[in-house]
Formats: sequence, C-alpha cells, structure tokens
Amino acid sequence: MLRLAVVGKDVSASSSPQMHTFILRGMGKRCSYEKVSVAPAEFSVHAEELFRRFDAFNVTIPFKGEIIPYLKELKGDARIFGAVNTVLARERIGCNTDGFGFSMMLENAGYLCAGKRVLVLGAGGAGRSCIKMLSASGAEVFVYERNEERLMSVYRELGGFDPLTEVPCVPYDFIVNCTGIGMHDTVGKTPTVIYEGGRVMPVGEELLSQCGGAVDLIYVPEESKFLRIARECGKPTLSGGAMLFYQAYCADCIILGRKPDPAAAKVLWEKYREENP
Repeated sequence: MLRLAVVGKDVSASSSPQMHTFILRGMGKRCSYEKVSVAPAEFSVHAEELFRRFDAFNVTIPFKGEIIPYLKELKGDARIFGAVNTVLARERIGCNTDGFGFSMMLENAGYLCAGKRVLVLGAGGAGRSCIKMLSASGAEVFVYERNEERLMSVYRELGGFDPLTEVPCVPYDFIVNCTGIGMHDTVGKTPTVIYEGGRVMPVGEELLSQCGGAVDLIYVPEESKFLRIARECGKPTLSGGAMLFYQAYCADCIILGRKPDPAAAKVLWEKYREENP
C-alpha cells in the first residue's frame, strides 16, 4: 500500500485524500493518504520527516517553492516553473502537474485559448503554470502581479506575456484568478489590484462585467466571491475542482511510473463527479 499525503499551510478542507484514493483505486492501486498542515514558520522543522514517513507526497500553498532545497532533482515543468507539487520521497525528485491539470480543465470545459485575450491575476507557482500553458496554446496573455519584482522575474524566465503593474478595465475573453485570494482566511474576498490611474481596489463588477468568463483555481469554497460576482454579471464561471483532479491524476501517474492519458483522466473525472455530486 502506498503511503501518501498532501502538505500545506492548512489542508484541513482538502479533498486530495478522496481524489487520490479514487484515482489510484481506478488504476488498480491501494493507498493511505494523510492531510499534513504545517505552519509556514515550522516547515523546515518538519520537512525531513515527510521523506521518512511517505512514499510520495503532494505539496500545496505555500510550500511549492520551499520544498525545493530538500530535493535532489527537479523534472519537467518543475524546472521551468521553480515550483513543485509532487514529490517522490525516496528519490527526492520534484515534479509539477499544475500545467496538465489546468490545460485539461479548460479543454473539457470548452475554453479555447488560441487567439484569446486572457488576464491572469497572480504569478506565483500556480500562476506560472497557467501563464506557460496559456502562452503555449496561442493565447494573448496579460499578467498582473502586485509584487513587481516577482512579475518581472517571471517575465524574464518565461516571456510570452504582457506584464501589468496596473490593470486596465478593458474586455478580456476570460480572467483567471491564480492568487489564492478567496480561500482559507480570505474567504469572501477578491484579489486587490491597482487599476489604471493608481486606484487600489478589490476586483469587482467593474472588471468582471467586461470579461467573457471567469476561472478561479480555488476549489474550496466551490464558488469564490470572484466567481460569484462574475456569475451575477451573467458570465460563465469555472472553479478549480477539475484542475485539482486532473493534476492529481497526473501526479499519480508519476508516482506509478505511467504516462498520463487525457482520455482516461476525463473518464475518471466524470465517474468521480457522478459518485461525489
């Protein structure tokens, strides 16, 4: 039986154990899967214990970068993004499956990226994955990040997008919230941005009423305030539950040494939703 876990600042509400257990059972494997919440200031104290206790573990906010010094190797997207969400403990190898999860979520929801104007809010670990995927899919990508140093660092690393230090209130085909604002202790809030002219305000109807759709990587709550405002403006919305499932599927393929199959992933997701409405 595989010993697995998800590690983050507060994973008490995470559905990762349920998802990974379901996915691995569908792939013919059994696992135990724990939730491990760690205060950021104590991560260095507990990090080595993770490698001893588990065969592999998933990493979420805010440790996707903090885990890297404990690893021997980064593979695939983890090297590009400088962020890890899947760790093979024995080998101390870090991987990142966020890009696969995001791509599959958009594809199966009918969001076409080629030629679309997309505004991404946030350039952290998950934001980098989304930016890279959107750019590679032919979208015209605009990225806003309040930390200008981080924004320009990501721009130098990835390129392929327009960095914004102020957000113009103009139409976008869809807007993606990658900030994490709206979950945990920020439930009921939306990301704060600097609009043109220097106005510092939470994202609201002024911006979302002009978009063609809104996507939030948050999955708890299922409808963030960001998505609720967009829905009330009559816009289609997409929550991050599907992304979580698809990146979990890809992570489990890595753990088992198998090649991800998008068609098989979609079948598993549809079955999962049937059993967990």
